[in-house]
Amino acid sequence: MAISFTQHTLGKIEDLIETIGYKVRYEKGNFKTGTCILENNKIVVINRFADLEHKITALTELVLHLELNELSLSSKQQQFVQLLKQIYSEPKEQHKEVF
Repeated sequence: MAISFTQHTLGKIEDLIETIGYKVRYEKGNFKTGTCILENNKIVVINRFADLEHKITALTELVLHLELNELSLSSKQQQFVQLLKQIYSEPKEQHKEVF
């Protein structure tokens, strides 16, 4: 199985993150992508100038490290999370072949 670096994939990951209660923001500046809680708001900040591959990779890594209540996700989102877990549990050398 594979995942492609497309705008559609980015949208699916953004929807997943928003479903679990985080807001995705694209900002400019010199910073590292990550999550934060600002005045009780869960926010994921992504550098707007990062390329599509970096955005998808960063968001995927965040999804895999956040606490997910998979019961609150739709069945398609649950399948997507399982696909991400499967792909990212493979050794790094295989990632390049998968993508």
